[in-house]
Amino acid sequence: MNQHTTGRSGAVWALVITSVAGFMAALDNLVVTTALPSIRESLGGELTELEWTVNAYTLTFAVLLMLGAALGDRFGRRRLFLAGLTVFTGASAAAALSPGINELIAFRAVQGVGAAIMMPLTLTLLTAAVPPARRGAALGIFSAITGLAVAGGPLIGGSLTEHLSWQWIFWLNVPIGLVLLPLARLRLTESHAPDSRLDIPGTLLVSAGLFGIVYGLVNADSDGWTSPTVLTALFAGAALIGGFIHHGFHAKNPMLPMRLFRSRAFFGINMAGLLMFLGMFGSIFLLSQYFQGVLGYSPTEAGLRMLPWTGMPMLVAPIAGILSDRLGGRPVVVAGLALQAVGLALFAVVIGPDASYSSQLPGLTVGGVGMALYFAPAAGLVMSSVRPAEQGIASGANNALREVGGALGVAVLATVFSSQGGYDSAQSFTDGIVPAVWIGAGVVALAALVALLIPGRRNVPAPEPEAVEGRVPVAA
Repeated sequence: MNQHTTGRSGAVWALVITSVAGFMAALDNLVVTTALPSIRESLGGELTELEWTVNAYTLTFAVLLMLGAALGDRFGRRRLFLAGLTVFTGASAAAALSPGINELIAFRAVQGVGAAIMMPLTLTLLTAAVPPARRGAALGIFSAITGLAVAGGPLIGGSLTEHLSWQWIFWLNVPIGLVLLPLARLRLTESHAPDSRLDIPGTLLVSAGLFGIVYGLVNADSDGWTSPTVLTALFAGAALIGGFIHHGFHAKNPMLPMRLFRSRAFFGINMAGLLMFLGMFGSIFLLSQYFQGVLGYSPTEAGLRMLPWTGMPMLVAPIAGILSDRLGGRPVVVAGLALQAVGLALFAVVIGPDASYSSQLPGLTVGGVGMALYFAPAAGLVMSSVRPAEQGIASGANNALREVGGALGVAVLATVFSSQGGYDSAQSFTDGIVPAVWIGAGVVALAALVALLIPGRRNVPAPEPEAVEGRVPVAA
């Protein structure tokens, strides 16, 4: 009885610690967007430099996720989680104290390094702590909280900037990090992947390749898709990723065995995630500006009016996690992606210079339910599609692909927007955003079709990592 209670307590602590850490890392993707005017007024900087306060984080986060997962498998997942959390918390304080725009960009990049080490290990630590029968519900709650952070970034950033100052979007992380550090040290158990080795060639290939692709994507809107810098970065990045794929098929112990993608479940959920983030991230980036720039809402008012969309994961995702345990993950994910596509399409139909809030509600609500249904089973599908010893790498690959999808979404939809409209007037903004959101809806609909590749059978929970590794993780 005592052991059962201790196990349940450990699972609850793991859920709390990893969910809060995941929330912080996901929040910082978009929390800066609504604070950019205040940052520019305070620190100066041209448009390109302001873009890099967002992109520096996305870039280092996406590039180093795979390395963070590999380091955790090799040197201990709890140990590296603590290291990543420490770096993230310290960089958040440094960003708040930045004296100039260049220093802020540099500390945002360091924040991304900490998040890249911390984020892929959250799922591995949570999966190891929760019994298989309750894993779907736990991952549903985790995904709801991190999904809310992605969608709620503009609201939280806008509210803090409007009522306190832009520095508070970074100060917010510091007390949370300082509380989590001792809790994680005391309440999480240590684990390793058996016989894990660092794959240096693979790490260099994937890091440099992702850097080239993401660098090209985030500069495409400002420099132009045909500029030599962007084309060189994209082609070089693609070539290096090609080398990484070749390495993954032929190396003895690659960091990401390409045979994982032969699994329909692993391939389907990862490609669907990339496409979903492409369509949704790009749309959120533009819609948050539409609410403020065209409809005239303050950052806080815009965030509040988006609550039917952004708040829905908190309500629906835990239920969706339980449903995925009973029905299997595929029908829940496919339904969620289809509803997201419908929600974006409904929004695209009513976008205009003077659109009423009542006309926007159907798109917001349907899209919010869809987002919740996707996020809840997605993490479970990723973790159950590989062996327990490969879950850290699988989580890192999944997060990296989603980050690349998000960067691609912002770049592609912003390019569509600027080619069809602009910031000159409300009508010009509307002319640009409508085709961009329609494309976003189409990409998410394609994600729903890709998700049909996932096997339809009921998910079979992976065996306990302890049993597979042949040892019990050592508690603090």
